[in-house]
Amino acid sequence: MLCSPGNQVCIPGGFPKKWLQATDLTREVYQHLAHYVPKIYCRGPNPFPQKEDMLAQHVLLGPMEWYLCGEDPAFGFPKLEQANKPSHLCGRVFKVGEPTYSCRDCAVDPTCVLCMECFLGSIHRDHRYRMTTSGGGGFCDCGDTEAWKEGPYCQKHELNTSEIEEEEDPLVHLSEDVIARTYNIFAIMFRYAVEILTWEKESELPADLEIIEKRDTYYCMLFNDEVHTYEQVIYTLQKAVNCTQKEAIGFATTVDRDGRRSVRYGDFQYCEQAKSVIVRNTSRQTKPLKVQVMHSSIVAHQNFGLKLLSWLGSIIGYSDGLRRILCQVGLQEGPDGENSSLVDRLMLNDSKLWKGARSVYHQLFMSSLLMDLKYKKLFAVRFAKNYERLQSDYVTDDHDREFSIADLSVQIFTVPSLARMLITEENLMTTIIKTFMDHLRHRDAQGRFQFERYTALQAFKFRRVQSLILDLKYVLISKPTEWSDDLRQKFLEGFDAFLELLKCMQGMDPITRQVGQHIEMEPEWEAAFTLQMKLTHVISMMQDWCALDEKVLIEAYKKCLAVLMQCHGGFTDGEQPITLSICGHSVETIRYCVSQEKVSIHLPVSRLLAGLHVLLSKSEVAYKFPELLPLSELSPPMLIEHPLRCLVLCAQVHAGMWRRNGFSLVNQIYYYHNVKCRREMFDKDIVMLQTGVSMMDPNHFLMIMLSRFELYQIFSTPDYGKRFSSEITHKDVVQQNNTLIEEMLYLIIMLVGERFSPGVGQVNATDEIKREIIHQLSIKPMAHSELVKSLPEDENKETGMESVIEAVAHFRKPGLTGRGMYELKPECAREFNLYFYHFSRAEQSKAEEAQRKLKRQNREDTALPPPVLPPFCPLFASLVNILQSDVMLCIMRTVLQWAVEHNGYAWSESMLQRVLHLIGMALQEEKQHLDNVTEEHVVTFSFTQKISKPGEAPNNSPSILAMLETLQNAPYLDVHKDMIRWILKTFNAIKKIRESSSASPVAETEGTIMEESSRDKDKAERKRKAEIARLRREKIMAQMSEMQRHFIDENKELFQQTLELDASTSAVLDNSPMVSDTTLTALGPAQTQVPEQRQFVTCILCQEEQEVKVESKAMVLAAFVQRSTVLSKNRSKFIQDPEKYDPLFMHPDLSCGTHTGSCGHIMHAHCWQRYFDSVQAKEQRRQQRLRLHTSYDVENGEFLCPLCECLSNTVIPLLLPPRNIFNRLNISDQPKLTQWIRTISQQIKALQVLRKEESTPSKNPYSESIKEMLTTFGTATYKVGLKVHPNEEDPRVPIMCWGSCAYTIQSVERILSDEDKPLFGPLPCRLVSYQFTQFTEWWDGNSVVLFF
Repeated sequence: MLCSPGNQVCIPGGFPKKWLQATDLTREVYQHLAHYVPKIYCRGPNPFPQKEDMLAQHVLLGPMEWYLCGEDPAFGFPKLEQANKPSHLCGRVFKVGEPTYSCRDCAVDPTCVLCMECFLGSIHRDHRYRMTTSGGGGFCDCGDTEAWKEGPYCQKHELNTSEIEEEEDPLVHLSEDVIARTYNIFAIMFRYAVEILTWEKESELPADLEIIEKRDTYYCMLFNDEVHTYEQVIYTLQKAVNCTQKEAIGFATTVDRDGRRSVRYGDFQYCEQAKSVIVRNTSRQTKPLKVQVMHSSIVAHQNFGLKLLSWLGSIIGYSDGLRRILCQVGLQEGPDGENSSLVDRLMLNDSKLWKGARSVYHQLFMSSLLMDLKYKKLFAVRFAKNYERLQSDYVTDDHDREFSIADLSVQIFTVPSLARMLITEENLMTTIIKTFMDHLRHRDAQGRFQFERYTALQAFKFRRVQSLILDLKYVLISKPTEWSDDLRQKFLEGFDAFLELLKCMQGMDPITRQVGQHIEMEPEWEAAFTLQMKLTHVISMMQDWCALDEKVLIEAYKKCLAVLMQCHGGFTDGEQPITLSICGHSVETIRYCVSQEKVSIHLPVSRLLAGLHVLLSKSEVAYKFPELLPLSELSPPMLIEHPLRCLVLCAQVHAGMWRRNGFSLVNQIYYYHNVKCRREMFDKDIVMLQTGVSMMDPNHFLMIMLSRFELYQIFSTPDYGKRFSSEITHKDVVQQNNTLIEEMLYLIIMLVGERFSPGVGQVNATDEIKREIIHQLSIKPMAHSELVKSLPEDENKETGMESVIEAVAHFRKPGLTGRGMYELKPECAREFNLYFYHFSRAEQSKAEEAQRKLKRQNREDTALPPPVLPPFCPLFASLVNILQSDVMLCIMRTVLQWAVEHNGYAWSESMLQRVLHLIGMALQEEKQHLDNVTEEHVVTFSFTQKISKPGEAPNNSPSILAMLETLQNAPYLDVHKDMIRWILKTFNAIKKIRESSSASPVAETEGTIMEESSRDKDKAERKRKAEIARLRREKIMAQMSEMQRHFIDENKELFQQTLELDASTSAVLDNSPMVSDTTLTALGPAQTQVPEQRQFVTCILCQEEQEVKVESKAMVLAAFVQRSTVLSKNRSKFIQDPEKYDPLFMHPDLSCGTHTGSCGHIMHAHCWQRYFDSVQAKEQRRQQRLRLHTSYDVENGEFLCPLCECLSNTVIPLLLPPRNIFNRLNISDQPKLTQWIRTISQQIKALQVLRKEESTPSKNPYSESIKEMLTTFGTATYKVGLKVHPNEEDPRVPIMCWGSCAYTIQSVERILSDEDKPLFGPLPCRLVSYQFTQFTEWWDGNSVVLFF
């Protein structure tokens, strides 16, 4: 008996007294553990944790507590706690699912969180905050002054700060005896726990723990992995250990939770047999489950080792002095030198430990090393030194990151002082980046990353290695306020390593246009974009760090430029030099066709240089220290080459030239423009082009751009466009060229108009986010969540929206929709730019429509002129000259010439609209120059004078201004008339400003005078044509008047009757709207005979047009049949027995009706059947557990209209009016009611006689397809109206059709009456119900079918 009264074990104080007198304490303690641990733990196949913990506390841990306190722990620990000055840090370790709070205003980064108690007692509860649930493993940052900009303490921990003037040694509160005893017992027990947990032998213990009386019992220990599923483990266990499914589920659950579990207990052979079965059954497709046959004493000591680590974590909570001693013990170097401390040994063996052991020692580290500021720094150094090995272990391991020691990086790297210390002393940035690159060894011949032929194992490692990028983000997330020389040096070394990483990404995944046949296999593209998305914030933070120090910025700029030049040296691709010439300007460039050569969308080095160039402008370093910058070494054509190729690729994809490359390219283009990537991809490409244009002749740039867009021939050769359109050219080629011209003009608009980035234009970050919000709200009002998703986030997951939203939008409180909406303020609409560069095609179309509609509501013209833009920064100021360059004017003149002579050219209105927008931008720019001109400055922007000059020989085309005046009256350009009118108005305003300015430095030239005379001739010609058109209109009106007079003379009698009728009813019709005679139709017995028009309809699915005939294939409308109680007098009543219910005689309560509605979209019956079959097949193919909740029930026959997605459950066949088919519907001689009843009775009797005689039924004029659809619809009304299973043979089917007809007409009539709308007017969607005018009952075999 372990606890017999006479046994010393039952007296916890007995052993401590013996230990106090021992000369070799380690040996005494180890003997105690060797003797009692196997007798307490692992005594059989089923553990008893509560009993084991009770015995362990009394026999094993109790003596240690007595030894540590020197007295009864019940008295010793309260004394230690009372003498201790509690820490100002909270340090509460979060459990899985526990709520955490982060202040969006005060947190240094999003990883700084508070527990609920600290949050409720802090100032942050009144700030903007973010609440999340913990995944376990983190701790509360309350009291950490480096984690909060203000309010670092809650009310509970603030009490402790008044007494803390400077950091003091917590050991001063402990006696020397307590310190010595604690150090001794902590050193022994910590070493024991580390040694036994990292022990790798399965059958023998360390020599110090071996005993003579060793039992021959073993455990078959099953370990957790993240490869095999629950089902695989359960199935394997049932076969291996012959257990029930319930027991196997219990084993699997414990293994998943704790990381390991014994599944068999017995001798070695018995356990080895189970191991072999498990390994054999799980090694067929993947690596086998990890199973070990372990001696029971080893398992017992390991279980106690975990208990011991938890005990250490609880003991140090009594005193900071005890925590300090444990930290000293853990970090003290062992006899083996480097990495021999207990902490190092645990970290380096992390991947070998099971999940439960990892969690326990991670929590001990957090409650000890990370809570002591002095040893937190020492631990951070050890972590950084071992970083490469720890990450390599994590990558090869298969456990989630939250169970890896590598996950502690977030607790270390996000502390600003620690991060900068590690950068300076341990070169942490370089270590992280090089470790990351070491794991991506798959490169192509040029040294670029290659993901195309990744195996499953390589893809798995790539997913895990991405966590290193997150560590780099943690290091950079807090920006330095002061720079030392060491910090500059180490940061620039890290920047060099980062450039090497980007160099391996520059030009990766190149693609070539597929010609001839479609690509056979979609290439791998997701890995490269995943890497780009992960690095987006890191690239931005690198630039932010560079911006904080001028020396660092200059050096970083030089390094980045050097790497870019190295990259360009390797991308020659056999490019040959050529010379381009337009309008007397020439430029030498290379021959390169994006549609024929390789092109890559990944250009991070170019984009980083663009960002640094903007920072040179923003921080004014470019103006302060121009001699320190290599600006003279810059080659603008080299800078713009690859970003221009990338933008041309996007344009060609939009033009449909890369269709055969599959969806992989479409997806890449999507993410290139997507809000998650565009800041460091698309936006930086625009900036790089702006940088290049600002440093080169704009004419040269435009010629190079024309060459890359493959449009040079069109604009450089006179009448090339006319010849091109007149030749027999493939329609697709014409369309492609038109789209490319539109995209090129759009790019020019972006280069000149996108100046809202600080450093490019004279704006700040607030102006940039305002503009984003204005353009998003220009599309439509948006809810808060929707607006946030459309804005880019920074590294702290902030968009900056809250700071500016009130300045640009009104908040409309939630109504019936349940969502509040932000609406754009009317005064902000003037800042709308139709060609905002972050609009997608669909968003641009919606925004244009919304803004034009708004202008019509305000009774303004519908022109959408370009907004007034802020001035460029000096480094980019020359960029505006592109608008008045000769080549730009040539492009404008060419497109306008195509529009004037619109029949001879292949052009588009979008092309013209973009040219008009560019002209408007140039006029706005010139007006701003004139408004801001001073006496010392000369206005060099003279766009108005240049567009007034005619084209040069040999074309001698009219001036741009003259062509605009011609287009103003073009009947085929009604949409653009307002814009042209605005341009001419603005031109005249600028002209007046120039005339009124006596100091205008621009002198009149002979060309201007000649142009004035030319314009006079143009005006005279237009006046002559207008006079001819007026005379022609007068002649036509005279002819119409004569025809009217002649008609009245021939029909005097009829005309006289009409006048008398008008006179007799004038009093009644005074307040009535006027109705044309031709629209009046008589109904009833003497009804007007209306000539029937041939009806043609188009199928929304196959787009084929078909005439509606009785013998043709059926055309159907998507319809929805539903039960309705809208007109009911007694809604509580329902049909008791639908199977026996007779709908022929309706109860006066009108308890329930059957309503039929349709969206009005028409399909072929066979097209609809194929569509409906595909919807059902798709639903059946999906696995049940993967099915999402849909708005329709396929199993109940429901589907969505293919066009408008209205809910439908049947179709209505489209038929001609019955009077065209059945002569018996001629009701010119209408009988009285009694006569009608008698006739109907006779007909019924005759039908019955005919049925008995089995006579041949009358011929049905409708095709089989139409009859089938009639049956489909009739069955639907029957099934829904009665809530029964469909039965085509039931005689109630036609009755339910009649009932649905009557109910629908009555409900539609009531709705229209309530809304004061005409009965036979147009109906809105869903009220387009089938309109029964007349019905025919037809005998068809054994069933009655209704035709309507």
